[in-house]
Amino acid sequence: MREALAGLTLRGRAFVAAGVTAVVCAVLLGQPALTRVGVLVLALPLLTAAYVGRNRYRLALVRTVSPQLVTAGQPARVGLTMTNQGRTPHAVLLVEEQLPYVLGTRPRFVLDGIGQGWRREVSYQVRSDVRGRYDVGPMTVRVSDPFGLVELGRSFQTSVPLTVTPRVVPLPPINLGGGSSGSGDNRPRAFAHGSAEDVTVREYRRGDDLRRVHWLSSARTGELMVRREEQPWQARATLFIDNRAGSHRGQGVASSLETAVVAAASIAAHLGRRGFAVRLVTAAGEDAAAAWHVRDATLDTGPILESLAVLQPLRATHLDTGWLREQGQGGLVIAVLGDLTQADLPVLRRMHHGADAGLAVALDVAAWGTGVPTAPGASGAAVLSRQGWRSVGLGPRDRLDAAWQDLGRSRATAPRPHGATSGPGTGIRTGGGTGATTRGGPS
Repeated sequence: MREALAGLTLRGRAFVAAGVTAVVCAVLLGQPALTRVGVLVLALPLLTAAYVGRNRYRLALVRTVSPQLVTAGQPARVGLTMTNQGRTPHAVLLVEEQLPYVLGTRPRFVLDGIGQGWRREVSYQVRSDVRGRYDVGPMTVRVSDPFGLVELGRSFQTSVPLTVTPRVVPLPPINLGGGSSGSGDNRPRAFAHGSAEDVTVREYRRGDDLRRVHWLSSARTGELMVRREEQPWQARATLFIDNRAGSHRGQGVASSLETAVVAAASIAAHLGRRGFAVRLVTAAGEDAAAAWHVRDATLDTGPILESLAVLQPLRATHLDTGWLREQGQGGLVIAVLGDLTQADLPVLRRMHHGADAGLAVALDVAAWGTGVPTAPGASGAAVLSRQGWRSVGLGPRDRLDAAWQDLGRSRATAPRPHGATSGPGTGIRTGGGTGATTRGGPS
């Protein structure tokens, strides 16, 4: 009853005030008829509150989101199925879904005629242009009486996640210049099957099929060994993205970090379609949820896109190098980089040295901060080219597919000796020619 009285609407409180006023005036003026009217007006909201407060509601809700994994800008439909599992009829239900602001306005529904065995299905559409993982729900229900004097709030605690992945730009095919570990070919290959005498083994590497383990050799050496002649030679690619907050400029979807995420997602989808096993590495190290993922029949590099959907900027100032200690790194390495510092160069050299081929997309971060592109000789793409990378610059007004095409035509210059620096730069002292494709600035 206390909860019901607290749920009196403005109309219900007005009735209570009018009833009390009428009773007081009737006593002062000696009007018995006015007393009866005041008692009736006062009793109506009180009786309604008692009726609503004593009822026990048994409402059930089933919420579905289809699909639960969408690309930024793609809509998803939310279906709601509500049933009345109790015997008590309800007059009016005011239903409101709780949604994050980026998914749109909160949908509201008015449901009436609710009796025993009642069932109602409604749906609405959500859409977000911002990547991330969001919770759809919970739902709040306000039960109202036919006179609109009392409203009681109820809430379903359940919610359904919706993952919005970054936008994927179709990329043209280019010469990647290496992909299979230990090979210069950029397409998946496999060993020919040999006889039992031709069996050779090697150490187990992350991503190897456990069915290829050679148990006799493993027992003899004390380490897992796999058969080489039966082991599929999967083309591998490591996708590195620099997500340090200090390496990027701008805010929201127009920031350089969001451009880097879109570039990484597009490259991951492109590599997946070409048959690569792709793993994602960030400034904090290898992402365990997106390690050596091979494209399946329904979704290109789904775990990698899901990891990129929730990627957040890091406050760290240095790149993690733990993943570089893995034996037999090899394969193709594609890096999406922001602003570089002198301390990053040794890490980038190690990254390139352990790969069969190294490609880099260097964002012209200065163009996001000041609007003025960096000089071609001092750009991040030029610095990476002098480190032996095939690199291309990307500015805020550049098209990613065109930059990717330029990356396929780029060539790296011979790496300079460690410590050889000269000339001005953006926080990095470097020298020599560029040999890289640089982009940026007004088009």
